Amino acid sequence: MKLMKSLMTAAVALGVAAPAMADTTKVGFVYVGTPGDGGWTYEHDEGRKAVEEHFGDKVETTFVENVAEGPDAERVLTQMALSGHDLIFTTSFGYMDQTNAVAAKFPDIKFEHATGYKREHPNVSTYGARFYEGRAVIGTIAGHMTESNKIGYIASFPIPEVIRGINSAYIHAKKVNPDAEMKVIWVFSWFDPAKEADAAAALIEQGVDVIMQHTDSTAPMAKAAETEGVIAFGQASDMAQFAPSPRVSSIIDNWAPYYIERTQAVMDGTWEQVDTWGGIASGMVKIGDITDAIPAEVKAEAMAIEASIADGSYHAFTGPLNKQDGTPWLAEGETAGDGDLLGMNFYVEGIEGDIPS
Repeated sequence: MKLMKSLMTAAVALGVAAPAMADTTKVGFVYVGTPGDGGWTYEHDEGRKAVEEHFGDKVETTFVENVAEGPDAERVLTQMALSGHDLIFTTSFGYMDQTNAVAAKFPDIKFEHATGYKREHPNVSTYGARFYEGRAVIGTIAGHMTESNKIGYIASFPIPEVIRGINSAYIHAKKVNPDAEMKVIWVFSWFDPAKEADAAAALIEQGVDVIMQHTDSTAPMAKAAETEGVIAFGQASDMAQFAPSPRVSSIIDNWAPYYIERTQAVMDGTWEQVDTWGGIASGMVKIGDITDAIPAEVKAEAMAIEASIADGSYHAFTGPLNKQDGTPWLAEGETAGDGDLLGMNFYVEGIEGDIPS
């Protein structure tokens, strides 16, 4: 122990990183954006910080930000694996193939991939959240609150996760407001504040007075704040700095409990491959405070839907529902199975426009 303390003291004096304690678990995170995005990456980094707070000096965490999805992610992951990490979380869909490729080369390291579905090696797990459940709640609010009957949606990439969210938001807005329309703009980026702001501006010009997003920055919220009468919802994080206007509520991704649980499993030697898809019931999806800009009866209705999803008495995709082309999808009272949801590649009936290929 005296030798380790001496090494650490010397390292600090020389201005280099101190060697990790032998019993320290090293946990790495790969981010598609920056923790300063105020949304998706911010919440993953809050989860990383929660790991540090929970375990103290038993863990060392690191992260690499702004890692492009695609080939360069493999380089970053390889470097992280070579740097002595025991557990690595890759926090964006586009890291899926790279996560599995590097995991094959480092079988003693545990890898966890967010929102993916490939678990090609026993040291790879996947995890994601049922964001569509949160969209059902805020879609209900949106349907009640729009005065123009035009709801805007800023979408990132045309993958099932994003399509599910659009459909869920629309279904629930339409339930409470049969005249509601959904206008979707695809920006083909998770995090691009300029594109997101431009999309919000374009939607507002089209008469939209409610803005939703499945992108990572606060730019749409800021653009909504410039126009009186436009409301918006926090995405991935609370974005409470925009309350009481235009932010009226939010969908919050709560990763901390999962990150703590999986780190503990590595420490205990009990880590096993899993596929986790948590939602409102598990606390992985949370609804942010609904502000007083929302009438009490609308707030109560939204909270009732949240509670019914949590206790399992209601499913966000419950028939009768048709596909966009009018083809029957779910019969009266029938609910969508996870397989259908995970592969969703169509709009429901009533949404205009095409899903980009």
